[in-house]
Amino acid sequence: MAQYANVPSAKGGKTKKPKIFVLDTNIILHDCKAIRKFQDNDVVIPIAVLEELDKFKKGTDALSYNARGFMRDINKLTDGRMFGRYGVPIGKGLGNFKIEPNHPFPDDMKDLFKDDIQDHRILATAIWVRDNNPDRFVALVTKDINLRMKAKAAGMEAQDYLTDRVGEDRIEETRKEVTDVTPAPDVVQELAYGAETAVGWDRIAKKEPAANSLFRIDRGDGEMLAARYDAGRGKVVLVRTRQACGIKPRNIEQRFAMDACLNPDVKLVSLTGGAGTGKTLIALACALEQERGYDQIILSRPTVILGNQDIGFLPGDQKSKMSPFVQPLMDNFNVIKQQFRPSSKEANHLEGLLKEEKLLISPLAFIRGRSLGNVFFIIDEAQNLTPHEVKTIITRAGEGTKIVFTGDIFQIDQPYLDQWSNGLTHLGEKMAGQKLFEHVFLRKGERSELSEIASKLL
Repeated sequence: MAQYANVPSAKGGKTKKPKIFVLDTNIILHDCKAIRKFQDNDVVIPIAVLEELDKFKKGTDALSYNARGFMRDINKLTDGRMFGRYGVPIGKGLGNFKIEPNHPFPDDMKDLFKDDIQDHRILATAIWVRDNNPDRFVALVTKDINLRMKAKAAGMEAQDYLTDRVGEDRIEETRKEVTDVTPAPDVVQELAYGAETAVGWDRIAKKEPAANSLFRIDRGDGEMLAARYDAGRGKVVLVRTRQACGIKPRNIEQRFAMDACLNPDVKLVSLTGGAGTGKTLIALACALEQERGYDQIILSRPTVILGNQDIGFLPGDQKSKMSPFVQPLMDNFNVIKQQFRPSSKEANHLEGLLKEEKLLISPLAFIRGRSLGNVFFIIDEAQNLTPHEVKTIITRAGEGTKIVFTGDIFQIDQPYLDQWSNGLTHLGEKMAGQKLFEHVFLRKGERSELSEIASKLL
């Protein structure tokens, strides 16, 4: 977004003038610092956007947080200043910022849209800004695909917000992060049966792999070994088949996932994959296996509700309100309990963890504001979080805390997130190669044969 429009100068040559970007409401709700992400180009906020933001200012969710944060920011920028013709400076090296009153559509477009709604007011204002700045490039920036199509139908340039958008090639890479290798027989023998069950990386790869890179190694007899690059030791180490609370990995990818969740040196884990691949079950089983090492295990998920309604609008007491959101998490807990006899010591211990809230299952909205010290924190359905929300969660991690995000980036329920811009994808992109982070993509569904067939064919 650092491009400029070339426009004729008075001398017949070409000068470069900053672009003008008109922002939709959903850009602010997605990133309250968005006006600072357009480099030295100018930013215009239609007053219709402020009217929409006013509806979000009293909520307790991330959208309301961003609405309030944006209003505080622009209040500080405009303290003691009027906008004037050119707006007010955003900051050093940045462009100007201006609130633009509502403007009608041009006469030849008055009958283009019948409904008098905020989206149309924002679009009409963007067209007015364009028509009154003929020497500047002007674009409407919105995450609303439908509004982008309406803008293009009206002849208005419209763009998505690309600041935190991950490239298509990176999305494909996250689905191919396990590297298949066929080393010499003596390397396989040393890795599988040697005293260290580890070999130097140079015997597996041509260049040093990124930290926690994963390898699937052909043993030569039709079986495959799982291995991971331990950057601390500078060696590729064998990933053994382990179990947690009676749950055993059913394929090599689940073996990687369980190893990551049980590894005390890896403090941040991302498990992605389709429905039935075992992401949440493995994360929870590993947390329960290590419960004595943590003060609390928290299993949470975003409460995705249509509109800006908080969980409080649901009928009943707090437990009743939470039930629709925590039930999928309880299903995984019950699967683990079923690995033991109902009256066994292990089953009673698991129930005790739940009653004493050593294991806390809660919607993510109830976690806001907490300090997470020595906690095993699992965030399910993390594809419905924005990059800012993921950052907020991770930065609350205290000493001894481990965080596991699980989700499917191709099953997003938030209207303004997609597989390129959600927090889970952003996490994998930014943290790749860090010693404290490991990502595993689980490909094969293990819920049932019927589930696997439906996933592939329907």
